[in-house]
Amino acid sequence: MAEKRVVIGIDGAPDCENAIRWGAAEAAARGVGLHLVHAFVWAEFKVPLGASDVAPGLWAYADGIVADALELARKFEPGLPVTASRADGFPAAVLLAESRCAELIVLGSRVSGRLVGLLVSSTGMELATHAHCPVVVVRPGVDLAVGSRVVIGYDGSPAADAAIDFGLGYARRHGLVARIVTVLAEDEDDDHDLTAALRAHQDARAAEFIEVTGHPAELLLEWSADAQLLVVGSRGRGGFSGLLLGSVSQTVLHQAPCPVAVIPRSAVEVPDAH
Repeated sequence: MAEKRVVIGIDGAPDCENAIRWGAAEAAARGVGLHLVHAFVWAEFKVPLGASDVAPGLWAYADGIVADALELARKFEPGLPVTASRADGFPAAVLLAESRCAELIVLGSRVSGRLVGLLVSSTGMELATHAHCPVVVVRPGVDLAVGSRVVIGYDGSPAADAAIDFGLGYARRHGLVARIVTVLAEDEDDDHDLTAALRAHQDARAAEFIEVTGHPAELLLEWSADAQLLVVGSRGRGGFSGLLLGSVSQTVLHQAPCPVAVIPRSAVEVPDAH
């Protein structure tokens, strides 16, 4: 079995720098290696890849992206074991394969023009839905050290339980306060005491508990204003039902003021026996 590591998807865009910084710091905190991977999509098309009279070639350009990212990661975390590679294929497919043996996948976001909110690429949404490990989307241009809390959205689903474990672990490693937010939809008939279930979780007893009623995305954004990380589970129930398929996922991933960690359902499901 391959050694667990933090994997960062890179494409040479400026918004990757914060993702590399965040991923390198988290790998160091976990005591694991870091792997940078660039999906070389041009191999899927019938285009010239080698050098020409006017350009060094697409292969050389891709190798330059990998080398620059490797240098940056080593600058951010000297002494951290870092590897980097170029993999032929589309980004979603390459990173989904990486997620099978990764502790987590880290991606940069997409910012376009005057748009202030976070624009998550189709690759990010695909991974947040189907990856086999947690996925963290890191916004460019923000101070990653701002904030004193980890905010965790909880609805009682298996993915939300995994989000609790992920968020509490991050808070412990980085000396932050954990805030667990339970959002109940306004028209929901709450026949289960989610707060009681949380308090039975031994590691969560020191966390701050918030139970509110209303629109999940708006309330999670409100309560994560002072957070270094927002953690949510995918495809939950109650207030978070269909999290990654509708407006909640779009709002949280596009507008969160901090990095967002998503625990896909496929990361907590037990594979069928063969």
